[in-house]
Amino acid sequence: MSKRGYHHGNLRQALVDAALSLIEARGPTGFTLSEAAKQAGVTPAAVYRHFAGREDLIAEAARQGYEIFADVMQYAYDSGQPSALAAFEATGRAYLAFARKYPGHYIAMFESGISVNASPDLAAVSSRARAVLEQAASDLSQHIPEGKRPPPQMFSAHIWAMSHGVVELFARNSPGTQSPFAPEDLLESGIGVYLRGLGLIPPDT
Repeated sequence: MSKRGYHHGNLRQALVDAALSLIEARGPTGFTLSEAAKQAGVTPAAVYRHFAGREDLIAEAARQGYEIFADVMQYAYDSGQPSALAAFEATGRAYLAFARKYPGHYIAMFESGISVNASPDLAAVSSRARAVLEQAASDLSQHIPEGKRPPPQMFSAHIWAMSHGVVELFARNSPGTQSPFAPEDLLESGIGVYLRGLGLIPPDT
């Protein structure tokens, strides 16, 4: 396709796709807008018709990532119904699956330094993703006696942190963090220990 053949929306998405590829290969600070433009087949000046700068481009990549992430989490939650336990465990596995399948988006979302409040759209979609895990935690926490029940936001934050930690340490091939266990097994066993501690699954399960 010639440079003149791009439609407005196509060029914008081509730039996001180029940025995602560069982010995955070099990290969020390892490329310039000129390189993203070159990979998309346009002049550097064309980028500024769509994005204010590199941070704006990465923020759009993050927003699109959160859209996918929220859908993946919702699908996982729905797939576990009507069991609150199955739905909750599925959302944890979905986090790891998303990071594996969409590494460029994942980096833009969680490792670029872009705030989820960078734009109203980004804030809204990141909240939608968090809300799915909080709903799964809220459903499951109903099976805990009220006096021992952690707030759903805390409950879900613990699992989010555990999922994120497994991804960062053991699913990204980081130097010096190899494990004899598969990341999926680490996450599943960690969630199991957590849920046993809350009395939500029997000790011998």
